[in-house]
Amino acid sequence: MSFAALPSVDVGSLPADALLIDVREDDEWSAGHAEGALHVPMSAFVDRFGEVSEAVSDGRTAYVVCRSGGRSAQVTQYLVQQGVDAVNVDGGMMAWDGAGRPLVSDNGSATVL
Repeated sequence: MSFAALPSVDVGSLPADALLIDVREDDEWSAGHAEGALHVPMSAFVDRFGEVSEAVSDGRTAYVVCRSGGRSAQVTQYLVQQGVDAVNVDGGMMAWDGAGRPLVSDNGSATVL
């Protein structure tokens, strides 16, 4: 499956109750993330796959996000190959921030860049 064939969605079309899986690394997550997102860094994704499969066990779609959409596309491809209903978030957290969607951070001042 090529990345072009991956299911994807723009930030504005995300369902309000979307299960967002953020695959950015710890420092990126700490700088700013979507409240309620599940943080599973790409570098640890295979080892922590059980957390993701548990989160989608009720049939929910996993919306995968990174900084700009490249890493999340790779993880989305992996999830689809594992039989998970997964969708890549086009533009990643840069698009999220650009759309004015809320961010939270570990230090109280969220910045994605």
